Amino acid sequence: MLEIARNVDPDYRARFDGVPTADPRMETLRQLLVGGEISELSRVTHLLDEPEQLAAAVGGVLPSAAARAPHAQLGEALAPAVERAVQRSIQKSPRTLTDILYPVFLPAIRKSIGEKIDQTFQSLNETLRHIFTWHGLKWRFEAWRTGASFSEVVLKHSLVYRVEHVFLINRNSGLLIAHVTADNATSEDPQLISSMLSAIQDFVKDSFNEKEQSGLDTIRFGELRLWSEVGPFATLVAVIRGNPPEELHEIVRDVLLRIHDECSQALEQFDGDSSQLIGVETQLQTCVELKQEDSNQGFPWLVVAAVLLVLIPAGGWFFLSWQSGQRWQAYVSRLATQPGIIVAEQKVSDGQFYIAGLRDPLAADPLSLLSGTQVDPARVHSRWQFYQSLEPEFVLKRLTASLAPPDSVRLSIVEDRIVAEGEAPDTWIDRARAAARQLSAGGPEFDISKVRDVSPEARAAERWQAYVSRLETQPGIIVAEQKVRDGQFYIVGLRDPLAADPQALLSGTEVDPARVHSQWQFYQSLDPEFVLKRLMASLTPPKSVRLSIVEDRIVAEGEAPDTWIDRARAAARQLSAGGPEFDISKVRDVSPEARAAEHWQHYVSRLEAQPGIIVAQQTTRGGHFYISGLRDPLAADPQALLSGTQVDPARVHSQWQFYQSLDPKFVVKRLTASLTPPKSVLLSIVQDRIVVVGEAPAAWINRARAAAQQLSADGVALDVSQLHELSLAELNHLREAIQATDIFFYSGKAVPGPEQIPVLDRLADQIKEFAQKARKSGVTARFMLTGHSDATGRETANVSISAARAETVRALLNKRGVAPELLLVRGAGTFEPAVPENSQTGSSTNRRVSVTVNLD
Repeated sequence: MLEIARNVDPDYRARFDGVPTADPRMETLRQLLVGGEISELSRVTHLLDEPEQLAAAVGGVLPSAAARAPHAQLGEALAPAVERAVQRSIQKSPRTLTDILYPVFLPAIRKSIGEKIDQTFQSLNETLRHIFTWHGLKWRFEAWRTGASFSEVVLKHSLVYRVEHVFLINRNSGLLIAHVTADNATSEDPQLISSMLSAIQDFVKDSFNEKEQSGLDTIRFGELRLWSEVGPFATLVAVIRGNPPEELHEIVRDVLLRIHDECSQALEQFDGDSSQLIGVETQLQTCVELKQEDSNQGFPWLVVAAVLLVLIPAGGWFFLSWQSGQRWQAYVSRLATQPGIIVAEQKVSDGQFYIAGLRDPLAADPLSLLSGTQVDPARVHSRWQFYQSLEPEFVLKRLTASLAPPDSVRLSIVEDRIVAEGEAPDTWIDRARAAARQLSAGGPEFDISKVRDVSPEARAAERWQAYVSRLETQPGIIVAEQKVRDGQFYIVGLRDPLAADPQALLSGTEVDPARVHSQWQFYQSLDPEFVLKRLMASLTPPKSVRLSIVEDRIVAEGEAPDTWIDRARAAARQLSAGGPEFDISKVRDVSPEARAAEHWQHYVSRLEAQPGIIVAQQTTRGGHFYISGLRDPLAADPQALLSGTQVDPARVHSQWQFYQSLDPKFVVKRLTASLTPPKSVLLSIVQDRIVVVGEAPAAWINRARAAAQQLSADGVALDVSQLHELSLAELNHLREAIQATDIFFYSGKAVPGPEQIPVLDRLADQIKEFAQKARKSGVTARFMLTGHSDATGRETANVSISAARAETVRALLNKRGVAPELLLVRGAGTFEPAVPENSQTGSSTNRRVSVTVNLD
């Protein structure tokens, strides 16, 4: 007992220190009896004394204890501590709470701000559009009377709209929950519209990698707008006709929130049965009742009359003032355009007009210009200073008055110069030169160079020079020397007998023949026209021959006897070396034998130009024509080529040996006839080689190669290197692979999941490869995309979603480069299941799009 007391209470250990210890066997007994409890008590005491170990022990059982505790008691117990902890955490690091709430509140705040900005701009736009109109004045009075803002009144009257349809669509499956239609509003199958809207939402998200919480807000088509509001379990889509205000978003959003508050659990578990959502259509009915019609009110004639009574007198006064100013400005502009008048200053003050400037005495009178302007002369006050204008017309008037030119002189203005022309005595010319020097340096030039002196000696010398110039232009006359001495005229030169008579050319020149002394030496001119005259006189050509001058040559053309041709050749040789050439190469011999030989040579030349014909020998003997050579059977018929050559076929004796020409054109014809190439093979000639391009069966390729070897021995190259074997087995294998491919979909979805993207990529490559190979084989491929669905829901909805799935696959294949004309689509609904619906994988396997390949 003493030992037990020592172990239980340490104080007793001090009291009994002097007492001998008990028997060792007692210690052994103690260990046997309470050793385990003492060890456990020591461990618990150590655990309670160490805070870190105690916290670890409590943390291990705290989650299970909190889960088993009553929620009300646990909330009351933890609420003060959690509130203090959250408060201290926010005070210590506010950014942590911001980062937590940022992904949740930012999209909603951004959407709200965007709608508010759109609402502000819509209000501003309508306000600015009507602010200065009669409606704007009327609405401003209404705003003042009712106490509302002007923008609210404008939106009330200008935004005319009507909500025609409201759709409530399950967000996960895309199934239609409820649909409400306004009076007199029509539409197609609501289930089909719901499926297509869901398909569009999914397609946009998948195509542009949009986040899950985002969605398509607005769709506009003409006067119709589709506004979409997204909730946790359902999407509300309103179809609005007209121009709705942005505040309508808040009304539609409130309806969607009320529906979620009242039917949250039913919306989350919706599987196509609307029996649990009876009150939803009543909520949606409030949306289709939203509308605003155009108000037609009577015209306010009294207000308009009052405004007109104020505006008409003011407008009349402004119009008269403006008209008076316009008339004065027209008068000033008319003065500014008058020569000799410079307007320095003009102004209008107190209904009076003031003007000042410079005026030439010869200019128009400014007061006389007032007539016709309707400006009152009594209100015009003018001040003009006289000056001499340097305008050419005023200088011309002063020169005419001072010089008094004779009638034979005419003064005119040419390009701002004063030009005198005609004849005048030398005294007047001297006065005109002095006046030209006295003109101001800044004035126009006075040109008197065209006034001729009319003294007898000058007139006679002028006429003589005109006669000499006329002689020098005459062909066949060469003026060597001419001079004037003591009133007599002397001229010396050469003259062709065929040229004009110099004495006869004096008539009309007013030169006195008695004062002309001429000395002319005859010579033969080599001018082509004189040579032509001499040839015409000596040769006397027949009417069938025409002689003409072509580029300083004398050319004879036509037909003539050989005797005349011989004379013409002799005359050509006798012409002087320095004279013009006489060309008679274009004169044909008109004898029958020469004409027949000419026609025969033309026929032979025509034969030699024909491919597949070789002329070996041709002769003319005894009026008959003989020809022999080689002819390919595919070449033109020589006898048929005689037509049109004027050669008598009865006089032609021909001997032709058949041969096979190696001309590529004939070789291609023979190869086409013997090999009969398929439509996928093309034979063409490239640089004297025959090239075969395309695809063909192996047997035909072997025949083409054998023909190439035979032709190579004859020197003709047949290139079959670009010929490929057509493998129909490969085409069939690819067709089976395409038809074995299916695109699968999730329940209620019209867009395939991301796991189907590799399948679509492979299918697009296979379709493009098959179409290309089929086109080379001469056939056209068509691919039928058939959409399928499971048996869940109504049959009309299943047909609609199956067609939407096929259209989606067609759009995705088109995006991957498949031509749209190759793809056909149809919706089979549940009528063509791949496996029975009651099987384990029936629904998931039947939600697919299959492909069928057709060849035309």
